[in-house]
Parts: sequence; structure tokens; C-alpha cells
Amino acid sequence: MASVVLDTAFKLIQHNELSLEMKAYANTFDVPIIKDDGLETMLQFLRLKKPKRLLEIGSAIAYSSIMLTRHLEGIEIVTIERDEKTYLKACEYIKKSGLEGQIQIFHADALDFDVTLLEDEIFDVIFIDAAKSAYQRFFEKYEAFLAKDGLIVSDNLLFHGHVFKTKQELSKNLGDLVRKLNTYSKWLAEHKNYDTIFLPLGDGMAFSYRKDK
Repeated sequence: MASVVLDTAFKLIQHNELSLEMKAYANTFDVPIIKDDGLETMLQFLRLKKPKRLLEIGSAIAYSSIMLTRHLEGIEIVTIERDEKTYLKACEYIKKSGLEGQIQIFHADALDFDVTLLEDEIFDVIFIDAAKSAYQRFFEKYEAFLAKDGLIVSDNLLFHGHVFKTKQELSKNLGDLVRKLNTYSKWLAEHKNYDTIFLPLGDGMAFSYRKDK
């Protein structure tokens, strides 16, 4: 597919017919995918790091996996998605992209996923973009597969701006999620084994670098 350069501030992201189709699908069916400014920020960090392997928790329709694979030379991605309909759509898009050799997708709840299927693999980057209430559990479960100098990226920490609202402005369910996200952000900031950078781009992102031991 020929690349289509959009007239936006994010000149380094090259969209093509497939990525535009995926964005339209996500918008129509309310599927959460990474925003362009968040993706651009992540790509800037990863271009410096030059990762060879990335583990993604929360595939959605595989938009981020496909875009990262297209923009980062030689990268291989393993991604996990729990929703069957979304997983099947992701498989369709991965096949359509021609990137089946670089993207491996599992249909499973990441909290219940049998990690022996990873065959003791080590990842340069882990990208957490799944159920917001379980971010810390995802982090703790999968950090064993992170390289010594690895990076863990957490997306959606601003939760569409809900984290800035008062308790009275939120429903009980939203309030609980906001509390868990704020607890997770504080936990990241105080983690003795990681240095974390928080950026208010996209929907709020954290980049946690594992310290040398």
C-alpha cells in the first residue's frame, strides 16, 4: 500500500490505507487505540532504544502493533488480547498488513495467560495498554520477561481527563478506576528499581526504565 502523508504536526508517522481504515473502524465501533501524539512520543523513545522484541498487553485491533512494526526496523512483537471479537479483528488486520512474520498474537486474558508460552523470552520493551484496573498486576507479572536495561511503557494514565475530576464529578465505577490509576502512577514514581518519566501526551504515558542492578 502506498503511504499517505497527513498534514499534521506528527510528520514522522506515516499513515497508509490500512492504518486509516483501522482508525476509522476504531472511531466507528469505539475501540480504544493509541492517539497519534502518544504514538509519536513512543516512537521517539523507541527509535533511540532500538528494541528488537516488544511485548504488548492489550492488542485491541492491533493498531499499535502494526504501526510500531512498520516504523521500527527489525522489531518483533508479541501481543495479548482477551476480547474474542477484537482479537479476531486484530488477526484480520495483521494478515492484511502482511506482518504476520513479525507480530504474534495470543487470545487470552493477560492476567491468566500461561507465561510458559513465552518460552523464557526476554523483551526490550513491555507496552501496557489494557484494563486500567490491573496495570500494576500486569507490570508485576510480566517484568520478569523484561531485559536488564528494558523499558515499560504505560498508556492511558490520564484516562480521558477523568483523573483531574473531583470525586463528586465521577460515578462510583469511574472513581474506582481513577483511584487505581493514581495509585499505580504513585507506585511507579516511587519504584526503587525503575526511573519513570510521566508525559501528558496522548492520553497520558509513563516510560519506566529499569535501573542497572
